Amino acid sequence: MNSEKLLPLVQDDLWLKPYAPYLQARLNNYQIQLKQIESVYGSVSNFADAYRYYGVNFDKEKNGWYYREWAPGAKALFLTGDFNDWNRASHPLAKNKNGDWEIFLPFEQYQHTFLHQSKIKVHVISTIGSHDRIPAYITRVVQDTSNNDFSGQLWFSNPFDWTHPNPNFDIANEQLFIYEAHVGMAQEREGVGTYLEFATEILPRIKLGGYNAIQLMAVMEHPYYGSFGYHVSNFFAPSSRFGTPEDLKTLINTAHSLGIAVIMDIVHSHAVKNFAEGLNEFDGTQNQYFHEGDRGYHTAWDSKLFNYGKWEVKQFFLSNIKYWLQEFNFDGFRFDGVTSMLYHHHGYTTFDNYDKYFSGDVDSDCATYLQLANELIKNINPKAVSIAEDVSGMPGISRSVVDGGLGFDYRLAMGLPDFWIKILKEKQDEEWDIFELWHVLTNRRAKEKTIAYAESHDQAMVGDKTIAFWLMDSAMYFHMLKDDKDIIIERGIALHKLIRLITIALGGDSYLNFMGNEFGHPEWIDFPRIGNNWSYKHARRQWTLADSPRLKYQFLGTFDKKMVECIKENQVLSVEVVNQINMDNLNNVMVFERNNLIFVFNFDVRKSIFGYKFKVPLAGKYQLLLNSDDIEFGGFGRIDNTIEYFTSENSELSIYLTNRTALVFKKVD
Repeated sequence: MNSEKLLPLVQDDLWLKPYAPYLQARLNNYQIQLKQIESVYGSVSNFADAYRYYGVNFDKEKNGWYYREWAPGAKALFLTGDFNDWNRASHPLAKNKNGDWEIFLPFEQYQHTFLHQSKIKVHVISTIGSHDRIPAYITRVVQDTSNNDFSGQLWFSNPFDWTHPNPNFDIANEQLFIYEAHVGMAQEREGVGTYLEFATEILPRIKLGGYNAIQLMAVMEHPYYGSFGYHVSNFFAPSSRFGTPEDLKTLINTAHSLGIAVIMDIVHSHAVKNFAEGLNEFDGTQNQYFHEGDRGYHTAWDSKLFNYGKWEVKQFFLSNIKYWLQEFNFDGFRFDGVTSMLYHHHGYTTFDNYDKYFSGDVDSDCATYLQLANELIKNINPKAVSIAEDVSGMPGISRSVVDGGLGFDYRLAMGLPDFWIKILKEKQDEEWDIFELWHVLTNRRAKEKTIAYAESHDQAMVGDKTIAFWLMDSAMYFHMLKDDKDIIIERGIALHKLIRLITIALGGDSYLNFMGNEFGHPEWIDFPRIGNNWSYKHARRQWTLADSPRLKYQFLGTFDKKMVECIKENQVLSVEVVNQINMDNLNNVMVFERNNLIFVFNFDVRKSIFGYKFKVPLAGKYQLLLNSDDIEFGGFGRIDNTIEYFTSENSELSIYLTNRTALVFKKVD
């Protein structure tokens, strides 16, 4: 293959040249499938209108409701619910010319029974018997707490008044400071938080912290609260445990009014295996939505796996994407479990060479689906973003489809949280290696945008600890008063700041924080379950810790705010190139430049250095913008923030560099 014909992805990384035919074939397959869709539907966007066809929809021309279902393996379907006193035989569906099951309910006949908020199910007769199921495209599911039974619910509300349909900035081309959040555990009280509480109580905190995007977890309906929202049962239904669809729209509208984009954590990687609530064996077969046998079951996640090669499955998911973008004005998606989706082994291997990315282990049908998904997202909203949760590092995940990639805007730097936890677990402070830090934090593919983060929600789950708890542990229970001097807490606060600043400054093109971690939220996350006697004690956020002027949590929260402000205002993340200035292994000091800011990190345990010198790219006067040792941030105040710094004749700066301190300088003249 001539270099002129190589895809841009390969041109930018000639190690990919042996795999150029594979990448070209992948692109060709995408183009073929896109043309097939366009030949039938006109566009991929029209193809994704299935949610307006399947499920319950009102037909204005015929003045009545259609209910349609794709269930090829079923023998018979009957609509049942409050409207017919749960009669499982009176309202049969018939197959239409498309092979879909449907029933029409005239408005005049059913206007007094087929009502807003009434419950429905579909009774499916198949080779495995007769069962009540929840319609696949249902947009509202509610639980009867008396018997834990879930039902679909009709939702015929008035059009929502979108005063702020978007956040008024182009998030696809902007530095993102993402605040990852879970609505249910966002409140301090021991219970389940709501969309409206989040809108009124949490969004102002996020705005005050300088974050310009939220990433909402657990939006799609899931029967088991403790799954953290990852065992989805009803893909078109916002979780009713947090409120109504209008409540979620109010949250999004409020966020937009504050200039905050809303990214949805979308789960297309697997589904709950539950029979009654989900899609498993909906039409009586194993292979309607999922793969048959072992390939259709994720043993580690105890969940069902989709067959992305099926036309109807692709339409289901593409329609799902359009639904959330159009009906709720989400500003993009973080795709969960992309590694599991892309590989038949689901990522349970070591990705130590390029062969692993282009072998028979890759699910080519899934790759095509993800390319179509990203095409659709930009088709509907060019300003929307898509983020891949991928740990494999497959080349091209966050490159455009025409370049040879999968089309995501960002990939998550999933190795960074793992790295920090490993360091804290296995190494003494004196063993931290600045060259290792540099390598891990900068080891990412050129031209593929990455979201850096220091800790993930996974590592804060029960069985592990937050970074703050790894650093300070039980001392946080006894020594977090501001007038309480404690060396464990002092060390923990100092390193907590350094870890976050070096991660945001070196680790990627945007930044993510899980709620509460910005102020060092203690302990772990543990949802109510049998093992904790269904307690909500650890499924909440203790905001009063951050708010109390008497506690040291305020130091960490204030630093996070100033850190985000410094990075945002100076457009640090908008520049990919980071210039290494000085790597001083003897003193454990690292100095680098990014978009005209000079970052200085001293990781030494005890050594403070007067007159520490290093060269800078430009001569002149420098100002200290951020000082982690400032008293305002729980430091010791050993550095005078008002000092002006002038370079010497050979463009050197001379500074007082205290131990366990990070400093950020900017040339001002």
